[in-house]
Amino acid sequence: MTSFKVNVCVAQHIGDRQEQQDRVAIITSPRNPGAMLAIVADGMGGRTGGRMAADQVVSTAENLFKDMTERDSTFRDMLLHLAAEAHTVIRLTAISSEKEPHSTLCALIIKKNYAIWAHAGDSRLYFFRGAKLVHRTEDHTYAEQLRLEGRYEDAEIASGRYKNILVSALGINKKPKIVIGEDAALREGDVFLLASDGMWAYFEDDELAEIVQQLSPRDASERLVSLTRERAEGRGDNLSVAIIKLEPQPREAQRGRA
Repeated sequence: MTSFKVNVCVAQHIGDRQEQQDRVAIITSPRNPGAMLAIVADGMGGRTGGRMAADQVVSTAENLFKDMTERDSTFRDMLLHLAAEAHTVIRLTAISSEKEPHSTLCALIIKKNYAIWAHAGDSRLYFFRGAKLVHRTEDHTYAEQLRLEGRYEDAEIASGRYKNILVSALGINKKPKIVIGEDAALREGDVFLLASDGMWAYFEDDELAEIVQQLSPRDASERLVSLTRERAEGRGDNLSVAIIKLEPQPREAQRGRA
């Protein structure tokens, strides 16, 4: 079974907003050695509603993942449980005087050579192998739904006029659509990037691939935040990013396993 050194960095910026409603975290579990959970949640819904929703997603993830042992249910079940529980709590704690709070979900679990992710909303997961984009999550926006239905002219209008309308997210007034993806053959050099729309909106896939492959996660995070702020021109949203890069084990560790 292949094992990697996992090099990780997260970064955030409030952008040009009054409040930070994104949350990003890297979580490990003392009861499940070698497993790691990365999560980005972009909250929406009024002055404090969005922040509360994103906080709830991350706190639910921390509670469930830290208590999960190797003998418990699968990572897939855990991610679906995370989404269902956070969705329910956000609904129950909605503040009536504000817009309905909700949050995106972009969560990734890696253990050894296996990765599985869950997604709802328009925060994205990118999976790069070298310069190639292996996978990118599809946005759960009204515009993207129209595009999938073949209504391209309507989708073009919606992408400008209704770009913030989500058809799936945690806390909305219907059961959210949770999309699961996985890969069981990870390789050295593979990179995952999780980002809120406040960041990815300013980049093409090829540019992201080049940055995360050429730079360390820390340097890539700093570069992405800097470019986002420059390109936002004073009108930027909150932004959050997590970069996870699979690197060779140090030689000492390799000799220890021999």
